[in-house]
This record gives sequence, C-alpha cells and structure tokens, in this order.
Amino acid sequence: QVQLVESGGGLVQFGGSLRLSCVASGNIVAINDMTWYRQAPGKPRELVARIMHDGSANYADSVKGRFTISRDNPKNTAYLQMNSLKPQDTAVYYCNANIRSQGSLWVNYWGQGAQVTVSS
Repeated sequence: QVQLVESGGGLVQFGGSLRLSCVASGNIVAINDMTWYRQAPGKPRELVARIMHDGSANYADSVKGRFTISRDNPKNTAYLQMNSLKPQDTAVYYCNANIRSQGSLWVNYWGQGAQVTVSS
C-alpha cells in the first residue's frame, strides 16, 4: 500500500509565500516523476510543476519564476515553494507520483489535496 500526503497549505496574503510538501510512504521501491497539480473551483485540474528523479523539472507558464519544485529522494518527498502568490493561485493543490512497489509495475498515485487560498 502506498500513500501520498500533502501538507503546508493555508491562507496567505497577496505577495506572500507558502511551501507545500508531499510525502510518499508505504511499499516503495522507486519513484519516477513527482508532479503538483491544482484545481480551482469550476476549472479543470492543471499541471503546475513536475520533477523527475534526476531533478529535472518543468513548470506551467503561469508559475514560472515564482514557484520552485524540488525533491528529496531518500525521504520520498517533493516540495513546492510558492512565492509572490496571487489570488489566481487559489486552488486545491494535489501531489501525483508514479511509484513502483515490490512485485508490481509502475502505478500512478494521487494525494488527498491541500487547500491554498490567496487573499487580495
């Protein structure tokens, strides 16, 4: 059994910062990519940032220069540092990862989501 648990969400003012964490736990042999998505009310879920096992990363245009994704492989953890936050960043942020467990192939997992609210 594998779980992804996000933490670090909350309420912040325009221009503020937050750091999200995503910890993968359970029967884990390897983690490939770890990705942050977000979903605002009434909008489809969108990719925010993705980081590969080797540390290479890509970002949505809307967050480039403001958000930074990183990971700690020994800790099976990914982070999303969010700076210069705007009200339009308000959403539920989800962690996603492709994980291989002992005796299984790669499986895609989602976390439960963390609410981020930016006030104007």
